[in-house]
Amino acid sequence: MTKKHLLELHAIKKVFHTEELETWALDDIRLTIDEGEYVAISGPSGCGKSTLLSVMGLLSSSTEGKYFIDGVEVASLGPVEQARVRNQDIGFIFQAFNLVGDMNVLDNVELPLTFRSGLSRKERKEMAIEALTKVDMAHRLKHLPAQLSGGQQQRVAIARALVGKPKVLLCDEPTGNLDSRNAEMVMELLDTLHKQGSTIVMVTHDPRSAEQAERKIMLFDGKVVEDSRAAPKLHSIGE
Repeated sequence: MTKKHLLELHAIKKVFHTEELETWALDDIRLTIDEGEYVAISGPSGCGKSTLLSVMGLLSSSTEGKYFIDGVEVASLGPVEQARVRNQDIGFIFQAFNLVGDMNVLDNVELPLTFRSGLSRKERKEMAIEALTKVDMAHRLKHLPAQLSGGQQQRVAIARALVGKPKVLLCDEPTGNLDSRNAEMVMELLDTLHKQGSTIVMVTHDPRSAEQAERKIMLFDGKVVEDSRAAPKLHSIGE
C-alpha cells in the first residue's frame, strides 16, 4: 500500500532581520515526509534544524513557501485555526521536557486535552492513563516532575505528546538533557512508538540517535544537503 505524504514543504524560506543584518535560517527547503516515517534531521549548530522543526510545528511562520499537513495548506491559516492544528495533529517533545512543575504527572499529560471541546474529565483521564501506560509511567500518576529522574520526566513528556493521538511527533533534541543510559531508554521508546505506527521527525546532534531513524536528512546553512531518501516529486501548488 502506497504511503501518503503527511507533511509537505514547498520552497520554505525563513529570514531573520536584525538591524542591517539579514540571516537566511532556511533557504528553499523542499521536503515530503510520509505517514509512518522516522526521520532524523542533523547538521552543525546554527544550520537551521530547530528553525525547521519550529516551522513544521507551526510555532514559527516561514517567510516564503507553502506547508501542507495531510493535504491542508496550514501556513496561511489564522492563529486560532493554527492553534487547533497544533493541538490535534502535532505532538511536541522538547529537550527541556517543559513539564509544569506544580502539576502532577497525570495532570501534565492531561493538560493538552483541556483545550479540546467535547471531552469529559473522565475521558481525558482515561486517555492520559493510556498514554502513560505506553511509556511505562502509569505507576507515577501523582508524582510531581521534581520527584522524577530526567529519563522519567522525558517519558512523561512523550506521554503528553502522545495523549491527543497526533499525526506526527516532532522531537527537538529529545535526549539532549539526559545521561547515556536514560538517552538510550528514550531512543528505544521512540523506536517502539515508530514500530507501532507513529510518524516521528527528530532534530538531533547525536549521530547515534540519528542512526536509529530510517531516514536521515542533513542541513547546512539552511539548505538540505543530504537526504537518504530521494524526495518524490511534489504535486503542483494549486492542484
